[in-house]
Amino acid sequence: MDADLLDKSLLLDFYGELLTEKQRQTCDLHWNEDWSLAEIAAQGGLTRQAVWDILRRAEATLRGYEAKTGLVRRHMERRAQIGAIRRRLEALLPDCDESRDILARLEDLM
Repeated sequence: MDADLLDKSLLLDFYGELLTEKQRQTCDLHWNEDWSLAEIAAQGGLTRQAVWDILRRAEATLRGYEAKTGLVRRHMERRAQIGAIRRRLEALLPDCDESRDILARLEDLM
């Protein structure tokens, strides 16, 4: 999955419930299920242009939410920090039950 598609999928995961049902479904089919515009159009009785417009407006809406809240950015920063902690812990305590417990607890936070 390319970075742009992953980014859109994360935005949809975080803010998808704030979209209309049609926007959410269209984005999910295109970004997560890899349906083409033509397939989505045929399934929904729309034109490819209409599907493109729905995707474009939905993406703009999702990016607007992210610009205001920064939830996805903070989530990704936390994941990076936890990854760094994990690598350090594994290096310091490679076969320790306590380190495995700490790592499990960190993963639960994500």
